[in-house]
Amino acid sequence: MKRRLAMTVLAGMMFASLAGCGTNTPAASDKKTTTEPAAEKTTEAASEKSLEAASEKAVLRVGMECAYAPFNWTQDADSTPDGSKAVPIYDSSYYAYGYDVAIAEMLAEELDMDLEIHKVEWSSIGISMDAGDYDCIIAGMGRTAERQMAYNFTEPYYYRDNCIVVKKDGPYADVKGLSELDNTGCVMTTQLGCGWIPLLDQVKGAVTGTNFETTSECFMAVSNGVADVFIVDVPTAESALLTNDDLKMIRFDENDTFTGDEEMVNVCIATRKDDKELCEKLQGAMDAIGWGDKAKMDELMEKVLTQQPAAN
Repeated sequence: MKRRLAMTVLAGMMFASLAGCGTNTPAASDKKTTTEPAAEKTTEAASEKSLEAASEKAVLRVGMECAYAPFNWTQDADSTPDGSKAVPIYDSSYYAYGYDVAIAEMLAEELDMDLEIHKVEWSSIGISMDAGDYDCIIAGMGRTAERQMAYNFTEPYYYRDNCIVVKKDGPYADVKGLSELDNTGCVMTTQLGCGWIPLLDQVKGAVTGTNFETTSECFMAVSNGVADVFIVDVPTAESALLTNDDLKMIRFDENDTFTGDEEMVNVCIATRKDDKELCEKLQGAMDAIGWGDKAKMDELMEKVLTQQPAAN
């Protein structure tokens, strides 16, 4: 009996000991107390992330050639001779500047957005925007009826005229009007995918030569005698003549010139057809800074013409 009693007492003591181990687990009220600091930290972290996200600016992603001086070009440095700031080209170690970049900078500032420049070939500039690589095109693009079927456009941010570029000492250096090129057999060229292409057919008896991806290639074709006449806009011709002494720009008499080129006079910003909201925001920013004044446009163009590197 004594042994049984002793075993019973010992079993009771062991049970009590095991039960006592459970007191190391916090009670419900204790659990609440210990988890409150973690919950507060989580809340604080979430708040910090929300504030950080709220402070981040939206990005204005712009597509352009960065090879169409003076509208846009590529350069090594982050500034220009007059101290204007060039913009880094996305996913590149180079920078972009020119008339289009200056416009994009002003609009991004007005909209309180960061600016991101994407370099793209002209022949695929619309395709890349539609693919979502960037959200708008500021690239010396003329607003034509055909393009308006595919994109939204702002009002013009620049107005331009066309001209021809020929060899300074060539057979066409003294022409004054379009009709003087008729039946000469001259070889005509212009940039691929541009609005000047329909004008090639307006010279009777002309030979339509190869059209090139960039304006630089077109100027080189005239210099090398591959083409006789290059149809281009005036600012781009003026830009090329700064570094090409063998070329000459000719602006035809208004009574003997190309017809049907009125659409290309209007240089506008394009957005995707389904992004009318961005187009309206950009137009609102243009209106806010008064960018409908041709005098302002011409003043800026004259300024950027003096800033481009010699290589452009």
